[in-house]
Amino acid sequence: MPALKNRCELCGKKPTVGSRISHAHNVTKRRFFPNVHRVRALVNGAPRYLHVCTRCLRSGKVQKAL
Repeated sequence: MPALKNRCELCGKKPTVGSRISHAHNVTKRRFFPNVHRVRALVNGAPRYLHVCTRCLRSGKVQKAL
């Protein structure tokens, strides 16, 4: 399965929906995108590029490849 650019490959975090509300209270739909970075990580001992959210990076769920 190809990796989606705006989805975390570890935790599955993906865009959510909300409302854009103007000063006149006109409401339209909008999307909130997760903070996803493309990092070179070790997967089964081999380096591979993953799209990972910054929360997974910060919590240490990813071991970066050097």
